[in-house]
Parts: sequence; C-alpha cells; structure tokens
Amino acid sequence: MIRSRIIGTGSYLPQTILTNAELAARVDTSDDWIVERTGIAKRHIAAAGEFTSDLGTAAATAALAAAGLTPQDIDLIIVATATPDQTFPACATVIQHKLGMVHGVAFDVAAVCSGFLYALSVADAMLVSGAHRTALVIGAETFSRILDWEDRATCVLFGDGAGAVVLRAETGAGLASDHGILASRLHSDGRYNDLLYVDGGPGSTGTTGKLRMKGKEVFRHAVTNLASVMTETLAAAGLSAADVAWVVPHQANLRILEGTAKKLGLSMDQVVVTVDQHANTSAASVPLALDTAVRDGRVKPGDLLLLEAMGGGFTWGASAVRW
Repeated sequence: MIRSRIIGTGSYLPQTILTNAELAARVDTSDDWIVERTGIAKRHIAAAGEFTSDLGTAAATAALAAAGLTPQDIDLIIVATATPDQTFPACATVIQHKLGMVHGVAFDVAAVCSGFLYALSVADAMLVSGAHRTALVIGAETFSRILDWEDRATCVLFGDGAGAVVLRAETGAGLASDHGILASRLHSDGRYNDLLYVDGGPGSTGTTGKLRMKGKEVFRHAVTNLASVMTETLAAAGLSAADVAWVVPHQANLRILEGTAKKLGLSMDQVVVTVDQHANTSAASVPLALDTAVRDGRVKPGDLLLLEAMGGGFTWGASAVRW
C-alpha cells in the first residue's frame, strides 16, 4: 500500500521577540503570572510588511532543503492558516509563486490551531490516492495581527511563526511498522463557536476582527478531546500509548500538555515542548515543534510520533506517524 512519509521538516520564527516582561509594560500582567498559568516565556512577532506567506515560504524552503528537493519536485501545496495575507486568493498560491512554482495544485485549509493536522490528513489522502506524489504541508500564522493587545487574557498567549513538512508517497507493507502516516482522525463540533473565535469577518462585519476566548472552558474541552482522539488514532493504527516515543502536540498551554499526557499515562519526558519559546502559533505550532525535535536529534528512525491539536470551531485531531 501507499504511505505518505515525512522526508523533510522546516520552520521559521520572526526575528522580533516579545518577552513577558515587555508585555507587562503594556497590560496588567507579569512574567510570573504568565509562566505559572501557561508556561510561556516569550513569543515572536512578525515585522511590519512581513506576511504569513513570507513565514510560510521560509519554512517551506527549509523543509525542501532538509528533504534534498527543489520546488520543482513538489506537485501539491496545502497551507493551514487562519491569518492569510488576503481574504483571497489562497495563501498557498502566494507561497507557490514565491517558491517559483508554476505547476501543481495549491490551496488553503482553515481549521485554526488544528489546521496543520487537517492539512496533513488531506495531503495524505491525496498522495495515497495516487493523484499526487510529493507535497508541501505548511502551517503559518501571524496571529499578532488579530490580537486585542489590551486583553491580557489572550494577548499573552499567541505569537507568529511557520512550520512545514515535505511528504512523499512511498510503498509500505500495510503494517504498523511502516514508515509514514499510519492513521489520522479528525473531529469538529460547531456548538462551541463562542468559546474561541474572532469577532469579525468579510462576510459579517466586513472587518478582520479580534480573537476572543473563554480560557477555562477551552482548557477543559482540550484535555478531554485531545486524550480521546489520541487514543482513537492509536487504535486505528493498531497501536497503544505504550508504543509512542514522542507526542508532538499543539503548543497552546503547558498545563494542557501536562493534562493530556497524564490522561494517556505518558511521561512529560516524551512530550515535545516548545510553547515556552514561541507561545501558541496556532496552525504553525505542531510543525514548529516537530522540526525542533527532528533537528535536535530527539526523533530517531523508527520512532512512533503522535501529533495532536485542538482549535476554534471546535476542531481537533491526531496523526500517528512512524519516523
């Protein structure tokens, strides 16, 4: 059978860093308050004139270099983002142009913080079907542009960044020992729209709007939903939590990561944590964390990775990947 294998990872963070201490000078907060509740120490902020497509292009270029490929080897680009440069066209086509590509297919997926998992699942299906052979899957966000910088409950949580992977269709035996994506499971439930949303849009207010969140309710749903979908995904792959080498989670809040690991009986030593370094970068956070763990040597060939995320909608999902 055909498996979609990750053959390269890349990431990009803007140069400007905003620390907790600097935020405390803007709003009624403190470094201790932020670290205690979220685990976040700093976040990266895109420069004026630096767009989501720029971040995504930089991450994609790094992933291509890691895979030993050029843009001409790619025939599919899927970008997960909630902060595209424009309402349309898709951020993916902008990145396609910036990479110098005039071939293939490029489109966006909108599932907020779960977007990368959604995009990965769609790309996997398209490669397994035989319609495409090599794909770039990118999560890229400039969330700083939709934050209310006077709302201390939300502005401390988010940052900008991008991550990318190169997927290639390869032949597998159809076993859990295959390299590549072994199983993915996605969910959504629109009843919870008002717990995490942006209060505007081109089809309603005609404005971009700002992010709004009820943090306690989101936290409770996140731990429950993520533990459930991770267990479901492992079962679909014929595996269990005991087989997992690394959890590569959405980097929303350190407390969520700890709660989810505890529910699965996993040690925090098995969880890739980067939220302290760049906060919640929405759809970019999973590929950013993955690239970090790959480049520092933690992830070894044959390791089973469990990727997971939850975002506004609510949307949530997980993928079991054999490295």
